[in-house]
Amino acid sequence: MIIGIGSDLCDVRRIEEVLARHGDRFLDRVFTPAERAKAERRKNRAETYAKRFAAKEACAKALGTGFRAGVFWRDMGVVNLPSGRPTMKLSGGALARLKAITPAGHDAVIDVSLTDEGPLAQAIVIIQAVAQGRAPPPG
Repeated sequence: MIIGIGSDLCDVRRIEEVLARHGDRFLDRVFTPAERAKAERRKNRAETYAKRFAAKEACAKALGTGFRAGVFWRDMGVVNLPSGRPTMKLSGGALARLKAITPAGHDAVIDVSLTDEGPLAQAIVIIQAVAQGRAPPPG
């Protein structure tokens, strides 16, 4: 069953401006070390950051809190499964909120869709509760 849905649209030009103005201060506040490493290896790093920024916004919406109630930017990180499919790794307040909204006897599964078509980047996050022992196929 779906327990949360969120979407967000981000203008890549806005991320480029913030990167130019605030650089590492912005990156340290918003992105996990793994996200930064991935983006810095990319030719179009601003697009990579914009998609991950949108994913964090979408995830906060799917959790039903936004960025309050103990949910912070770096509590949510986009990671890729071995197949390359993106998902979210949660920690801190975001993980606590995920546990609170996941029904007993279920595991949470987070699906993420990322795309960009300059100058926009988009993310959609769907959080499902799957009966324990009935996890969806990997990757």
